[in-house]
Parts: sequence; C-alpha cells; structure tokens
Amino acid sequence: MLCPAIRSIFGEMRWIYLSPHFDDAVLSCGGLIWEQTHAGIAVEIWTICAGNVPAGPVSEYAAGMHKDWKTGGSQETVDLRRIEDQNAARRVGATVEHLKFPDSIYRRSNTGALFYPENVFTDPHPRETHLAEDVSREVSTRLSQYDTLVCPLAVGGHVDHRITRVAAELLNRPLWYYADVPYILRHPDTLAPAIDNMTSKTFFISPKGLRAWEDSVAAHASQISSLFVDEQDMRQRIKEYAQTSSGLPLWERELILE
Repeated sequence: MLCPAIRSIFGEMRWIYLSPHFDDAVLSCGGLIWEQTHAGIAVEIWTICAGNVPAGPVSEYAAGMHKDWKTGGSQETVDLRRIEDQNAARRVGATVEHLKFPDSIYRRSNTGALFYPENVFTDPHPRETHLAEDVSREVSTRLSQYDTLVCPLAVGGHVDHRITRVAAELLNRPLWYYADVPYILRHPDTLAPAIDNMTSKTFFISPKGLRAWEDSVAAHASQISSLFVDEQDMRQRIKEYAQTSSGLPLWERELILE
C-alpha cells in the first residue's frame, strides 16, 4: 500500500495540454489523451484563445471564416466552439479549462484596430508583445509542481500557436511538445527545424484510442470542412498520421536552469 504522502502526490498529478484554439489539442494528441485517461491519468485541456469577442465589427477575413464554418456571428461562433470543445474532451476522457484570451481573428487595440485583419500566419503584432507574458502568468497561476505540461511546436506558424509556445517556455519548466495537426500533415518538411536539439518519445495508440481520437476531432464539426475535405478524409488522415509515426510522438529538450 502506498504511504499517504505518495498517494497525495499521485492524486495531484495531471497532464496539461495547452491548446491555442478549441480544437488543437485533440487534433494533435487526441489518441494519447484517451490512452492516458483510460490508464487513470488526469488530463486537462487548457484552451488559451477561448475568451469572449471584444466589441466592434470583425474583419472580412473573420466573417469569411464564420461563413465557411456556418456558425453565425462572432460571439455565437465562440459559444458554439466552447460546446464543441467540451464534447470533444468528453470523447477522450479529459476536462477543459477556457482561458480569457480572444482568438487572434478578434483581437484589437484599445482604439478598435484589429491586429490580424487579413492573416494569422504571421509574427505577433508589435502591440501584442506582452501577450505571451500575460498568457504565461495566467497558466502559471493554475499549475502545480506535479503537472506535466504539453504545448505546441507551432509548426505551421499560426500566431496563436507561436504565442502559446513562447508562453509555455517562459514558465522555465520541463515541457513536452506536440506537432500541430493539420499543419504537420500538409507540410511535413517543417518538422525537422522545429525539433532541432530535441529528443522524441513515441506513445502507443491502441485501435480504441485511435477511434476516440477521430471521434474527438469529429466533435469539432464546425471546423472539419476548413481543415479537411470532409469527415471521412479527417479520419483517414489521422489514421495515417498515427500509423506513420507508429503511435504519437512528443518531443522534449533539456531544460537549462539559469
């Protein structure tokens, strides 16, 4: 029998997946999350850009996304995607936390100017240089010393993925990194420079875990048509990714403490 101190530590251990948007963690790691939760590990998905939409008109770029997603207005879109996030997490046995930061397509200055009116695959806006630090502080307040943290490599270059990675690294604690799906599927050549000086570990994904992974992605129904041809294509691409990797790889690098 475990002593009370060890039982207490084990009970506080969690795997925390930082998800820039509502779908990123299950897109990239849904199978592993299912395997972990069904092995008795507590898993939480913390969606970073899950905040309400700031007041003001959205860009044509954002409005076009809403039209493609068939989600209606901006706040209606966020509300729907929060529900999808909850449903997706349930399919892999995880819980979710929604942080207060708006999606990049909605963020704007105090005077109302949109930071990303035409493109989100870009460098952070000069007036958002503080955002990674703000995210890092918010994440830090929710973490315990026993948590294992997993963050995106930011393959694909989406600004919110890049900010999430920087925020995680500012914590100066051990990290696991995941390859960002679907960007890694579209541009596999971008992986090598992203994992330079890192070591990898491949985690086993069972047939049940693979199915749950696919189902969790399917729960983000509004996003399927913009990420894949259709749901069948999504399931095939996820299956091929797991088979090609013989599971799911995560990466880590030695933490240099100053």
